[in-house]
Amino acid sequence: MEEQKLNRLYQQCLTELSTIGINIKNKEIIGNIDIKLTKRANKRYGCCKQENPDKRYKTITKRGHHKIIKYERFQNHHIEISSWVMQLNDNIIKNTIMHELIHCIPFCNNHGQEFKKYANYINQRLGYHITTKGNVQEDYKASQLEYVEVNNYKYKIVCQNCGQIIYRKRFNQNLIKKYRCGKCKGKLELIKSDIEK
Repeated sequence: MEEQKLNRLYQQCLTELSTIGINIKNKEIIGNIDIKLTKRANKRYGCCKQENPDKRYKTITKRGHHKIIKYERFQNHHIEISSWVMQLNDNIIKNTIMHELIHCIPFCNNHGQEFKKYANYINQRLGYHITTKGNVQEDYKASQLEYVEVNNYKYKIVCQNCGQIIYRKRFNQNLIKKYRCGKCKGKLELIKSDIEK
C-alpha cells in the first residue's frame, strides 16, 4: 500500500517537473532512477545513492598533498525514502521525493550551488518548499500528527553564535573542529556528553 502511494506520488513529481522543462526521465542526461521505501533510516527523510560514475564528469582538486576526485554525473540513482515519511501529508512526501530527484541531476549530488539553483527554480515554479534539510517537528505538525522525540543521544552540541542545538549519538572531535553551524556558519561547541534520558 505504501509502495503504491510512493510510486503514485513519484510519477506526479516526474510529470510536474516535465511541465517546467526538467525532463528527469531523459536517461542520456540523468541516467537510470529507481525509488523504494526503507525502514532502516529513522532520522533522515531520504537519500539518493549513486553508482557507475560517468568518467567524463570527473573533477580533481588538490588539497595540500591530497588529490580529491569527484564525479558530477552518475548513470544509476537509487532513491530511498524513509518509511516514517509516508505517514506525513502528500505535499511533504512529494517535497522529499523532489529533493532526492534533484540529486540525480548532474552537478547536484551535494547541496551546493547547482542543487540550490534547481531547488529555488522548482520552489518558485511549482510552489514546493525544498531545502537542504527538513524540520521533523514542523512536518508532523503540518500533517496534524503528534511528534514524540526519542531522546537517546549522548552528546549535545551548541552553536556559539545562534544557539542552535545539535544532538548526536556518537561524537567525533572533527565535528567541532572542522564543521560550522548549518544555519549561521557559527562555531560549534560540545556542551554535554551522556545526556540524561
